[in-house]
Amino acid sequence: MLIASPTGANICSRCIDQAQQIVKDEAPAKSTAFLAYSSLDEIPKPGEIKAHLDTYVIGQEQAKRAVSVAVYNHYKRIMIQNDVADVELEKSNILLMGPTGTGKTLMARALAKYLKVPFAIADATVLTEAGYVGEDVENILVRLLQSADYDVEATEAGIIYVDEIDKISRKTANASITRDVSGEGVQQALLKILEGTVAQVPPKGGRKHPEQPLVSINTQNILFIVGGAFEGIDEIIARRRKKTMLGFSKFDEEETRLKGAELLRVVEPEDLLKYGLIPEIIGRLPVVAALEELTREALHSILLEPRNALVKQYQKMFEIEGVKLIFKEDALDAIIDAAQKYGTGARALRRSIEKVMLDIMFEVPDLENLKKCTITKEVVTGKKDPILEY
Repeated sequence: MLIASPTGANICSRCIDQAQQIVKDEAPAKSTAFLAYSSLDEIPKPGEIKAHLDTYVIGQEQAKRAVSVAVYNHYKRIMIQNDVADVELEKSNILLMGPTGTGKTLMARALAKYLKVPFAIADATVLTEAGYVGEDVENILVRLLQSADYDVEATEAGIIYVDEIDKISRKTANASITRDVSGEGVQQALLKILEGTVAQVPPKGGRKHPEQPLVSINTQNILFIVGGAFEGIDEIIARRRKKTMLGFSKFDEEETRLKGAELLRVVEPEDLLKYGLIPEIIGRLPVVAALEELTREALHSILLEPRNALVKQYQKMFEIEGVKLIFKEDALDAIIDAAQKYGTGARALRRSIEKVMLDIMFEVPDLENLKKCTITKEVVTGKKDPILEY
């Protein structure tokens, strides 16, 4: 078969096949963004993964250890997934529980920067049952496919973080006569994806329709990390642990002392069931890690130590203007005091510091030859203006 060009030149089908093979052989190698590890030494150790998380997330030792071990095992699973072995390694999906502002989503973002497998962060609040307005559960896999640059093999060895998992809890403990399309319905749709199934997903996302090409993705080796604040579950746990006894009991006093993360660490499947998760999904999340409320010392460290520390961020913004920004220790204490009143963890720190810095950032660009700006406790409380040096 001869194929003619507009200029009159001809090429035969055999030459086309040979040319195609040459192009394929000479094409640059596929991006090495997603590496398949060939030996155990190449896989980052749990200690290395945790050390990276330490640069972003302050405290939360138990949660960081749980995530680091799960990710390390995930890499090992990727390394031997094509080998014939007498033991089949299964994934251990993780449930992160803790109050708002303790670092659940930040931990996922820090992992995404470090890992060499495709990583996607999804939000459970926008998911609905198939056929209803909202996103289908399978759209979570579309995000992972897009982060893998449409490489299906890399996608099938990726990690997905599903945020706000507690927002899809059952609205009532009893069976409802109406459909719970963004609650129990979503949990049921998540079941097979969490455990392992071959899902048909539209590559560009959106709704499926009959004439659309679909991509098959096997979720058996995709690690799922799910997180949620589970507001109010501490009361369910405390109620279960409370012993009804006559008279006074030292044991009872010790039981009621447990608060915050201490209560979350003793969470049982029955507590999650009462909160509104269905039994099947609880069974697919074997590792539960509790994040504790941030102490005053932790909030102080968050202001100064991480790579994205708030004080470093503001100092960098002032440095661009040629101004040195200094926070006195008593000013940091006052910012922490204000943040603790809000009760939203580390997020409250930005609110407190933004409130202080708003007027200063408005005026600084107009001040010529300004060299130094010092923030004191009186500036935070609104009693004095910042100390400016020219």
